[in-house]
Amino acid sequence: MASERLAEALDTAFGSVGPGVPLQRLVAPGKPGKVLLAAADRSDDLLVIGTGARGRLRRAMWPSVSRYCVARASCTVLTVPPSPLHQALATVHRRNAWKLPLSTAELVD
Repeated sequence: MASERLAEALDTAFGSVGPGVPLQRLVAPGKPGKVLLAAADRSDDLLVIGTGARGRLRRAMWPSVSRYCVARASCTVLTVPPSPLHQALATVHRRNAWKLPLSTAELVD
């Protein structure tokens, strides 16, 4: 099932054209940081990882996979921060969930 979800995600992201660079699909069990470093173990590999939004509670409860990878990787690691749009959409989602009034002015900077 994980392989199917990965294939769907890549098809959604890149479509039938593909990413334009060599790509190897891999589903592996284990702790995320260790599995990622085992997969990207050559010096000419590139590991691209999202940093995610991390509040105080999340940092205290779960260690950062991206920090783990940056500190221990033998290859180049590209960290991608969350989009500012993601935070705006999360705010809208919370307001909808709580049925609070929404002003579209909040969506424009």
